[in-house]
Amino acid sequence: MWTAREDRSLEMFPSKTKFDKVKMEKVSMLDLRQLSYFVAVAESENVGHAAARLGMSQSPLSRQIMQLEADLGLTLFERSRQRIHLTQEGCQFLTEARALLAQAERVEAEARGLGRGEGSLATVGYTEGAVHTGVLTHAIRRMQAQHSGVTLTLNAMRSGRQIEAIRTREIDVGFLYTPPDDADPDIVHALAFDDPLILAIPSGDALAKRKSVTPADLDGRPWIASSRYSNVATRDSFLATCAASGFTPDIRFEADEPLTMLGLVAAGLGLALTQATLRSLKLPGVAFIQVPWFPLSVKIHVARRRSDNRRHILALTCPARQLFRTAKR
Repeated sequence: MWTAREDRSLEMFPSKTKFDKVKMEKVSMLDLRQLSYFVAVAESENVGHAAARLGMSQSPLSRQIMQLEADLGLTLFERSRQRIHLTQEGCQFLTEARALLAQAERVEAEARGLGRGEGSLATVGYTEGAVHTGVLTHAIRRMQAQHSGVTLTLNAMRSGRQIEAIRTREIDVGFLYTPPDDADPDIVHALAFDDPLILAIPSGDALAKRKSVTPADLDGRPWIASSRYSNVATRDSFLATCAASGFTPDIRFEADEPLTMLGLVAAGLGLALTQATLRSLKLPGVAFIQVPWFPLSVKIHVARRRSDNRRHILALTCPARQLFRTAKR
């Protein structure tokens, strides 16, 4: 169990949230086990369920939560007969508590590794595109070739979540679709791979026998596209580019995962645009045709904290152009 024994332990996570107003002299010791109790209750929204998850009885857990609220001088939960819900301050504190617990786990894991004579730790976030393009695979191989003692942890995350996790030190490196602004003071990023889009067609469709297609061939055809709710900007960009290219897709089905989209194509439910690297999967029932006149592509970026210049982290992220050349083969 890790226990922060001085008030400055919370300085790892500077914040402008309301709980900064807590009088820190009241918190002479912040028990990370108590924070894990709080996170479990916040995620379950039910003390009984959280107690079962933690393997303890409900009454001691309730006392621990009330003691934490008393120590912090905050009301973290709104309580009802059936469930409890986080207050606004509780939501803000949950973000910081998760980050602190993740950092403590990383510190403990790295310390145990050093005690066993092992090297450093690298925690990596990734999107599915980084996997099927080969970018993540080649980055890991290169790092391991240069730093064989590094303990690696991988976490599948959406792009926005990765940016937050890099900033709060939950992960060290992110392979993501949408990077932060170039002027971001905390994070540096680079393009690792640019994957053009390719047309996926049911193998029984008449178009599948052709070597090329025009926008007119695609106009009004049934389509499978990304969900309008998962990423509004991506969906709007797709529709605008289709219109600019000279055709309007009749979107009949939606899918967020590329492999799900290709499965619907194989079932004969419509056409889809997907990453060119997925063609190597050679899925039955799906034919692919290049559409060089369609300008959209899927970009994979690699990101890290500007201040993190550890050699094994740099091996994962630099130079990004080398990742692009290697994966493209």
